Amino acid sequence: MAGRVLSFSQYLGGSDNVKVIEMLPEHQKTYTYDFDLDITDYAFTANYSTIVIDELTYNINTGEPNFATSNVIGYLGSASTTIDPSTYVTVVSAPAGTVKFTIPQNRYTGWIFPDARTNVVMTIVEFTWTIRFLPTPDVVDSHRWAIIERYTADVVAGDPTDASNTVTFVDITGA
Repeated sequence: MAGRVLSFSQYLGGSDNVKVIEMLPEHQKTYTYDFDLDITDYAFTANYSTIVIDELTYNINTGEPNFATSNVIGYLGSASTTIDPSTYVTVVSAPAGTVKFTIPQNRYTGWIFPDARTNVVMTIVEFTWTIRFLPTPDVVDSHRWAIIERYTADVVAGDPTDASNTVTFVDITGA
Protein backbone atom coordinates (compact mmCIF):
# COMPACT_ATOMS: atom_id res chain seq x y z
CA MET A 1 0.00 0.00 0.00
CA ALA A 2 1.11 3.51 -0.74
CA GLY A 3 1.52 5.15 2.68
CA ARG A 4 -1.75 7.09 2.31
CA VAL A 5 -3.78 4.47 4.15
CA LEU A 6 -5.21 5.62 7.46
CA SER A 7 -5.55 3.34 10.41
CA PHE A 8 -9.08 3.25 11.75
CA SER A 9 -8.13 5.36 14.80
CA GLN A 10 -6.37 7.95 12.60
CA TYR A 11 -9.52 8.23 10.47
CA LEU A 12 -11.69 8.80 13.53
CA GLY A 13 -9.23 11.25 15.06
CA GLY A 14 -9.42 9.63 18.48
CA SER A 15 -12.02 7.66 20.33
CA ASP A 16 -13.18 10.01 23.07
CA ASN A 17 -16.60 10.66 21.57
CA VAL A 18 -17.04 7.56 19.40
CA LYS A 19 -19.35 4.64 20.09
CA VAL A 20 -19.07 1.51 17.96
CA ILE A 21 -22.36 -0.29 17.26
CA GLU A 22 -23.62 -2.84 14.74
CA MET A 23 -26.84 -2.27 12.82
CA LEU A 24 -28.68 -3.55 9.78
CA PRO A 25 -28.79 -0.84 7.08
CA GLU A 26 -32.60 -0.62 7.15
CA HIS A 27 -32.71 0.00 10.91
CA GLN A 28 -32.64 3.34 12.66
CA LYS A 29 -32.01 4.17 16.30
CA THR A 30 -32.94 7.18 18.43
CA TYR A 31 -30.80 8.55 21.24
CA THR A 32 -31.88 11.07 23.87
CA TYR A 33 -29.37 13.72 24.92
CA ASP A 34 -29.81 15.51 28.23
CA PHE A 35 -27.58 18.58 28.28
CA ASP A 36 -29.05 19.51 31.68
CA LEU A 37 -29.07 23.24 30.81
CA ASP A 38 -30.97 25.62 28.55
CA ILE A 39 -30.11 24.87 24.90
CA THR A 40 -32.15 27.67 23.32
CA ASP A 41 -29.02 29.06 21.63
CA TYR A 42 -27.79 25.67 20.35
CA ALA A 43 -27.83 24.68 16.69
CA PHE A 44 -27.80 21.00 15.70
CA THR A 45 -26.47 19.35 12.54
CA ALA A 46 -25.62 15.80 11.52
CA ASN A 47 -23.90 13.99 8.68
CA TYR A 48 -22.42 10.62 7.80
CA SER A 49 -19.95 8.96 5.50
CA THR A 50 -19.62 5.29 4.67
CA ILE A 51 -16.15 3.81 4.62
CA VAL A 52 -14.62 0.41 3.97
CA ILE A 53 -12.05 -1.01 6.35
CA ASP A 54 -9.74 -3.77 5.15
CA GLU A 55 -10.16 -6.17 8.08
CA LEU A 56 -11.98 -6.51 11.36
CA THR A 57 -11.31 -8.87 14.23
CA TYR A 58 -13.18 -9.41 17.47
CA ASN A 59 -11.94 -9.85 21.02
CA ILE A 60 -12.47 -13.52 21.76
CA ASN A 61 -13.36 -12.84 25.41
CA THR A 62 -15.64 -9.80 25.16
CA GLY A 63 -16.94 -10.03 21.59
CA GLU A 64 -16.04 -6.35 21.08
CA PRO A 65 -14.64 -5.30 17.69
CA ASN A 66 -10.86 -4.86 17.60
CA PHE A 67 -9.54 -2.29 15.12
CA ALA A 68 -5.85 -2.63 16.07
CA THR A 69 -4.86 -3.77 12.57
CA SER A 70 -7.73 -2.18 10.62
CA ASN A 71 -7.09 0.36 7.85
CA VAL A 72 -9.53 2.56 5.97
CA ILE A 73 -9.16 1.63 2.30
CA GLY A 74 -11.86 3.82 0.78
CA TYR A 75 -15.34 5.20 0.97
CA LEU A 76 -18.69 4.38 -0.65
CA GLY A 77 -20.86 6.95 -2.40
CA SER A 78 -20.44 10.59 -1.40
CA ALA A 79 -17.59 11.60 0.86
CA SER A 80 -20.22 13.05 3.23
CA THR A 81 -24.01 13.07 3.37
CA THR A 82 -26.01 15.63 5.35
CA ILE A 83 -28.74 14.33 7.66
CA ASP A 84 -31.82 16.59 7.67
CA PRO A 85 -32.07 18.01 11.21
CA SER A 86 -35.76 18.86 10.75
CA THR A 87 -36.45 15.13 10.36
CA TYR A 88 -33.85 13.50 12.64
CA VAL A 89 -33.25 16.03 15.43
CA THR A 90 -36.06 16.89 17.86
CA VAL A 91 -35.62 19.44 20.63
CA VAL A 92 -37.91 17.95 23.26
CA SER A 93 -37.38 20.78 25.76
CA ALA A 94 -34.94 23.65 25.15
CA PRO A 95 -35.17 24.98 28.76
CA ALA A 96 -34.46 21.49 30.18
CA GLY A 97 -31.82 20.70 27.55
CA THR A 98 -33.38 17.55 26.10
CA VAL A 99 -32.82 16.57 22.47
CA LYS A 100 -33.55 13.39 20.52
CA PHE A 101 -31.32 12.41 17.62
CA THR A 102 -32.18 9.57 15.26
CA ILE A 103 -29.58 7.73 13.22
CA PRO A 104 -31.46 7.30 9.94
CA GLN A 105 -32.11 4.04 8.15
CA ASN A 106 -30.78 3.16 4.69
CA ARG A 107 -27.45 4.89 5.30
CA TYR A 108 -25.86 2.42 2.89
CA THR A 109 -27.77 0.43 0.28
CA GLY A 110 -25.00 -1.42 -1.58
CA TRP A 111 -23.37 -4.81 -1.24
CA ILE A 112 -22.22 -6.33 2.05
CA PHE A 113 -20.46 -9.61 2.77
CA PRO A 114 -22.45 -11.79 5.18
CA ASP A 115 -20.55 -11.91 8.51
CA ALA A 116 -17.88 -9.63 6.99
CA ARG A 117 -14.36 -9.73 8.39
CA THR A 118 -12.72 -8.22 5.28
CA ASN A 119 -13.87 -5.19 3.29
CA VAL A 120 -16.17 -4.26 6.15
CA VAL A 121 -18.72 -1.51 5.49
CA MET A 122 -18.86 1.05 8.29
CA THR A 123 -20.87 4.25 8.46
CA ILE A 124 -19.57 7.08 10.61
CA VAL A 125 -22.45 9.25 11.84
CA GLU A 126 -21.65 12.58 13.47
CA PHE A 127 -24.15 14.57 15.55
CA THR A 128 -22.89 18.12 16.16
CA TRP A 129 -24.10 20.89 18.40
CA THR A 130 -22.98 24.50 18.17
CA ILE A 131 -23.33 26.86 21.10
CA ARG A 132 -23.63 30.46 19.97
CA PHE A 133 -21.86 32.87 22.33
CA LEU A 134 -22.21 36.26 20.66
CA PRO A 135 -19.97 38.20 20.32
CA THR A 136 -17.38 35.51 21.20
CA PRO A 137 -16.70 32.58 18.85
CA ASP A 138 -19.10 29.65 18.74
CA VAL A 139 -18.27 26.46 20.64
CA VAL A 140 -18.71 23.30 18.58
CA ASP A 141 -18.82 19.75 19.93
CA SER A 142 -19.95 16.44 18.51
CA HIS A 143 -20.58 12.79 19.15
CA ARG A 144 -19.89 10.06 16.60
CA TRP A 145 -21.07 6.52 16.01
CA ALA A 146 -19.06 4.02 14.03
CA ILE A 147 -21.78 1.71 12.71
CA ILE A 148 -20.67 -1.66 11.42
CA GLU A 149 -23.25 -2.27 8.69
CA ARG A 150 -24.40 -5.88 8.82
CA TYR A 151 -25.73 -8.12 6.10
CA THR A 152 -29.45 -8.75 5.81
CA ALA A 153 -31.47 -10.46 3.09
CA ASP A 154 -32.59 -6.97 1.99
CA VAL A 155 -29.15 -6.22 0.50
CA VAL A 156 -27.03 -8.03 -2.07
CA ALA A 157 -24.37 -10.34 -0.65
CA GLY A 158 -21.12 -9.24 -2.18
CA ASP A 159 -17.88 -7.32 -2.04
CA PRO A 160 -18.61 -3.60 -1.45
CA THR A 161 -15.37 -2.70 -3.30
CA ASP A 162 -16.43 -4.49 -6.50
CA ALA A 163 -16.81 -2.18 -9.51
CA SER A 164 -20.28 -3.65 -10.21
CA ASN A 165 -21.63 -2.54 -6.82
CA THR A 166 -24.56 -0.13 -7.11
CA VAL A 167 -22.73 2.27 -4.77
CA THR A 168 -19.40 3.53 -6.12
CA PHE A 169 -16.30 2.57 -4.11
CA VAL A 170 -13.54 5.21 -4.03
CA ASP A 171 -10.14 3.66 -3.29
CA ILE A 172 -7.95 5.93 -1.16
CA THR A 173 -4.97 3.59 -0.94
CA GLY A 174 -3.40 4.73 -4.22
CA ALA A 175 -3.21 1.11 -5.35
